Amino acid sequence: MTSKELLYVEDALGHENFMKTCCKKTSTDLTDGALSQYMCELEKKHNEIFDMFLNLL
Repeated sequence: MTSKELLYVEDALGHENFMKTCCKKTSTDLTDGALSQYMCELEKKHNEIFDMFLNLL
């Protein structure tokens, strides 16, 4: 993997980690159960994407 590709993967990992954090915080702040559940699902999806990028390393 080139250094440029490594920088891209590291950047993508940072973005996915940020999205996981945002989804988790939002799901706990919401009072609507359906929306909260949807945010939990998004958190799981971003966690899967994070793991996929991490496996590239």
